[in-house]
Amino acid sequence: MNNPRPLAVVTGASSGIGYELAKLCVENGHDLVIASDEPAIVEAQQAFKAKGAQVEAVQTDLSTEGGVQALIDLVGDRPVDILCANAGHGLGHGFLDQDWTAARHVIDTNVTGTLLLVHSLGGGMRARGWGRILFTGSIAGLMPGSFQAVYNGTKAFVDSFSLALRNELKDTGVTVTCLMPGPVDTDFFDRADMMDTKVGQGKKAHPAKVAKIGFDAMMKGEGDVAAGFKTKLQAAVAAMIPQSQLAEMHRDMAKPGSANR
Repeated sequence: MNNPRPLAVVTGASSGIGYELAKLCVENGHDLVIASDEPAIVEAQQAFKAKGAQVEAVQTDLSTEGGVQALIDLVGDRPVDILCANAGHGLGHGFLDQDWTAARHVIDTNVTGTLLLVHSLGGGMRARGWGRILFTGSIAGLMPGSFQAVYNGTKAFVDSFSLALRNELKDTGVTVTCLMPGPVDTDFFDRADMMDTKVGQGKKAHPAKVAKIGFDAMMKGEGDVAAGFKTKLQAAVAAMIPQSQLAEMHRDMAKPGSANR
């Protein structure tokens, strides 16, 4: 039996921006396939089911090819209306002080796993001549991320890649949007071991507000959107200030122990 409701696929949907994006998809009349590397994805599944959606969920490591394939297998041959490629995480401290396995996991989650998923599901969208893809990039991708260099580097890639893919698909009926938030009130900074930094202790945007900005931009087919006035201002400043100065500014926010200085 064919599912009468369109399907949305959302990664990193157990909490934060991803959870809020999945919630918006349900409110917009979509059923869900959701994924996360956290056990809380099961609780998210039940919450979305309670809102009347059909929801399938998988706890999987999207940094691995096998983990991404588990999500793709769950989708099967169903047409995907919306793909929110949101999964990602950060890592604090200086690059040479980081555990390489942890740094590699950031790269493989934020870049490799994201691209594999989009490559796998985007082809079906193009063949049907319809679909919406939303990347969760970051304002961090616009500046050198001292003491967060791997994360910022991956987000620079995502920000750039999304706009290139958007151009490649401009005549296909498939839209590509990049959401670029600043600091958001999620468990990101705790997982990244950055709670002793200025940015980790600073004011953050609510994930529901950030998700709504990204979702609305995606539904309108916009190319990229900075989440909130402060983030838009940061993007404008980043375009004018020398990269060396941006790196120094980022150092002041992200250096371990900076919250106490």
